Amino acid sequence: MLIRDLSRVTQRHGYLIRVGRDGVAPAPDGGIIQPIADWPSGAVALGEWLGAPIAVFGENGSADWPTARQWLHTLPRDQFPLLSSALQVLKWLRDHRFCGRCGKRMKRLEHEFAMHCTGCQHRSYPRISPCIITLITRGREMLLARSPRFGPGMYSTLAGFIEAGESAEEAVRREVHEEVGVEVGRVSYFQSQSWPFPHSFMLGYYAEYAGGDITIDGVEIEDAQWFTPEDLPGLPPKFSISHALIDNFLRSVATGR
Repeated sequence: MLIRDLSRVTQRHGYLIRVGRDGVAPAPDGGIIQPIADWPSGAVALGEWLGAPIAVFGENGSADWPTARQWLHTLPRDQFPLLSSALQVLKWLRDHRFCGRCGKRMKRLEHEFAMHCTGCQHRSYPRISPCIITLITRGREMLLARSPRFGPGMYSTLAGFIEAGESAEEAVRREVHEEVGVEVGRVSYFQSQSWPFPHSFMLGYYAEYAGGDITIDGVEIEDAQWFTPEDLPGLPPKFSISHALIDNFLRSVATGR
């Protein structure tokens, strides 16, 4: 488990994750965590992993390094938050080198995940974009949809960003209506997941169908259908919260709960 306490990192020595422009470097053991060693200049501490400090280092990398998405298909589940943190912290540092208020160069603080402007004193923290992700259910059926970006035959749950001033439950109802045109009744929380593409925080919900016909927007959604457990399309990756929503619903149908 990653312990995100930078006060415990007292030396520039420990595990390291090397992130290139297009991929993440394999370690000698076949994973992503490089052996304990002195960190290169520019490495950014993430906290503590298995009793030792761990950092991320951004570099050009190699074209043959697996992409982050490829890694997430193969990594142990407990390393998902580790890679997610590494990717999001690195992107935040790259995107917030200059102050968004006065334009002066920002300075990274060592004791917390923060960038400080020495000009106007503004502080920037890692960007986290809250999103809802929703599985609509109707008895034993579930409504799944296709984005034009998906691979052939894959369908998934509905998702979207939470707007300013909006609650997560309001966002569920709005996104469902915008993307597939139906109305939902009871909305219930499932679980959350940090999603590092690029900095989303996914709040998973179930929404019970209340009425209306499927009407897709034709832009974000190119097809949406009702599916039963016996007739499923291609599903999202197993490491995703979307798959967890679907899998949990299938278990509840199978057990009659």
